[in-house]
Parts: sequence; structure tokens; C-alpha cells
Amino acid sequence: MANTISMPHGVESDIESLGMTNGLTSVFIEVLSISGSMLAKTNREREMTIWLAQQDQSIVGIGTVGFDIDEMPWTVDTFDDEKDFMLRMIAHAIAESAWEKLSYEPRKEAVIYCLEQFRIMIQAFMKQHVNLSNYLEWSEIEEDDDRPTIPPGYPKCAKHEVYLSCHGCILCNNGS
Repeated sequence: MANTISMPHGVESDIESLGMTNGLTSVFIEVLSISGSMLAKTNREREMTIWLAQQDQSIVGIGTVGFDIDEMPWTVDTFDDEKDFMLRMIAHAIAESAWEKLSYEPRKEAVIYCLEQFRIMIQAFMKQHVNLSNYLEWSEIEEDDDRPTIPPGYPKCAKHEVYLSCHGCILCNNGS
């Protein structure tokens, strides 16, 4: 199995989907989580980072974390800021910022290629493609939920300084 990140239906013919092996997907998500955790200043930026960290194959299953770009928790009101943050997060990851937090040496060429393709996809994604129901459903707080989707207070892992998702620390979960 593998994972694919795609443009929304109706847009995908313009931009090539990003297909990755399971191992490459894990590295891709981990370096984005590190980068986003270093850069996030607003709650929306923290939420975008946490959403990516939730795509943790060690918890949700190998080969099950592919997504369409419109499934991310975009909002209409702050879309331009969210898109700008995602592009900065990707650029920071391409620059290999804090990759030393990983407990392994990734195949840099492959990861950077995927990050560059992801950047093209984010650049092509427009406000009219936002499906607000994805954010509303994802961010909904369920009564008596002891592991909410968005952890209250946006805590970070004491060891890795990455935002925790409802699954904990993506780096700890993967042995870093």
C-alpha cells in the first residue's frame, strides 16, 4: 500500500497527484510537523500543523493517510493566511530545518521532491476550492472526549517540541 495526496475533484487534471511509499509518507508528514511547530504563531496555524500530525500511520494505519488538499481544515475567512503559512512551512521543511530531531537519516532527495510537489499543489489550491465542512467536522468538540482532535492549549512534546495531536507526538510514536 501507499499514500496519495491529490487536488480536489475538478482541479486534479491540472496538477499531478503526489504518490508516496508508506515510509516516505511518514518522513514527509514528520518534517512538515516539525516545521509547522517551529513556525506556528496563531491558533489556525497550530491547527493546520496538528491536522498534518494526525496523519500518523503508526497510529491510524499504514497506507491510510492519503488525502485531497481540500480535506485539510481550511477556512474561507483566513484562507490567505493559512495558505501563506502552509507555503512557509513547506519552505522551512525543504531547508531541512530541525531534521536532526528525526532518529534516522531520510533520503533527502525524495523528501524534498515530494515537498516541492506539495508546494505546487498548495499554490494551485484556491479559496473557491475550500470545503468548510471539513474544518467544522474535524474541529468539532465531542462531549466527554478525553482525547479531543485539537488538544486544549495546543501542547507540545517536551522532547521534540512538536505540537501534539489526539494521537500524541508523531515523532515519539515513530521512534524518534
